Amino acid sequence: MDQTLNALGQLLVQALPTFFIVLLLFVYLRQVFFLPLGRVLAARDEATAGARRKAVAALEHANAKAAAYEEQIRAARNEIYREQEEQRRLWREQQTAQIAEARRNAEAQVAQARAALALEAEAAKASLAAETQSLAESISQTILQGRTA
Repeated sequence: MDQTLNALGQLLVQALPTFFIVLLLFVYLRQVFFLPLGRVLAARDEATAGARRKAVAALEHANAKAAAYEEQIRAARNEIYREQEEQRRLWREQQTAQIAEARRNAEAQVAQARAALALEAEAAKASLAAETQSLAESISQTILQGRTA
């Protein structure tokens, strides 16, 4: 067993330089290669994630502006519709006033025409009454002359 331990000890002594070389290589590669590579990858990831965050923020900003723009359009449309409805209401009121005025004028003309017609009827009645009397006398004279002749 001593011989095995002795061989094992010699093997360890021979392996120590390799172990230290590997350990030194590990430290060297870590300092020279892996740490800078890690920093570059972290910076790249940060740049990528930052760009994504900026893109998401820009998209949210654009969506907010689009929503605000659409709200302004909706408000402008509602204002236009309100103005149009107000204009229609004014036109209906004007039209109603014009119709009422036209109706009053027509009623006044009808009243004037009725009054004129009533005057003409009275004048015609008076004329007929006067002519009736003269015709009656004329007829009476004609009949009396026809009997006397």
